[in-house]
Amino acid sequence: MDLTLIVVLVIALALFFDFTNGFHDTANAMATPIATGAMRPKVAVALAAVLNLIGAFLSTEVAQTISGGIINEGPGGVQITPEMIFAGLVGAIVWNMVTWLFGLPSSSSHALFGGLIGAAIVGAGFGSVNFLVVLNKVVLPAVIAPFTAGVVAYCATKLAYWITRRYDGRPDGRGGFRYGQIFSSSLVALSHGTNDAQKTMGVITLTLIAAGLQEAGSGPELWVVVACALAIAIGTYSGGWRIIRTLGRGLTEVKPAQGFAAETSTAATILASSHLGFALSTTQVASGSVIGSGLGRRGSSVRWGTAGRIAIGWVLTLPAAGIVGAVAALIAILGPIGILIDTVVGVAIVAFIFWRARRNRVTSADAAVPVPVQGQSEVAASGRVVKIKKVKPLKKQREKRKSA
Repeated sequence: MDLTLIVVLVIALALFFDFTNGFHDTANAMATPIATGAMRPKVAVALAAVLNLIGAFLSTEVAQTISGGIINEGPGGVQITPEMIFAGLVGAIVWNMVTWLFGLPSSSSHALFGGLIGAAIVGAGFGSVNFLVVLNKVVLPAVIAPFTAGVVAYCATKLAYWITRRYDGRPDGRGGFRYGQIFSSSLVALSHGTNDAQKTMGVITLTLIAAGLQEAGSGPELWVVVACALAIAIGTYSGGWRIIRTLGRGLTEVKPAQGFAAETSTAATILASSHLGFALSTTQVASGSVIGSGLGRRGSSVRWGTAGRIAIGWVLTLPAAGIVGAVAALIAILGPIGILIDTVVGVAIVAFIFWRARRNRVTSADAAVPVPVQGQSEVAASGRVVKIKKVKPLKKQREKRKSA
């Protein structure tokens, strides 16, 4: 296959992955403010889209970790081909779509890494992967970051409730945290764009280097940054209501103070990791923060069954995407016909998943949670839904029976 054509195909597939990353990970920033009523669902995803777009321009450290770290390339390294990168992206997209269908907040980042690693091993052997970088900048952050974010969110939640303890017993005394959530969730969306959009930038840059169209060791070109920023922003705006529902309502009942603490912890962890070039999973960090905030609020409970299913998805993501990427690479080795088969099968799987999702459609209305009116308790607010009849005095009931 013509080199220019395969490069174009890889870039197009990478941008589609970036799009799926956007709607898959919208929940990281906006699940909790939607759950507490701090923002309306469609307003929340629109704000997240704009901030993802801006965040993509703030750093390229993570992009360089991918383009010049995980996969060896250039002088002294094993040259991975664009065909293998294409196969790796197929693996990442398929796993992203499967987990989206089931509403699991799995890691788009690890799906990408797994797909690339599986394809690289098939195409160029184990020497094509820098496992030390994978361990230091992917695996260890995946273990440490969610735990760290959870501990920070737990402490922040305890602190928030201690500072506002004078509101204990009042129905909606801490509702003011909803205004703080607008800021904190915006910070998460900004940091998500800073971290996740760069991963696609790194893949495209790796492709250009592998094709000899860009110098080894160089960072992403401006047009790559712009294209990736737009793709993830459009994906974010399209919403990821299935995963928003799981993260906002499935793990724990989120109150405004909790949401503020969780979002602040998530943003701080992601921004610090982006600065250090750690390509961590924003989904894992956000999930860890929500669990930590749930443990930090007295009287709150964490649904450990849901948390367990999410954790299983985390563990499976890297190897599962790697297996799909490896299979796609085995087919891609056949040449142009292999690339065509990968494309047709990939499109068919994605189309089937979208069709299957329409049978059990989840919309913004399903993700939103009704919030009591300011100053009303949840019991008082429920009176709007449940009509309670007044019970007549016992004496009047007896008189009515006698007259009858």
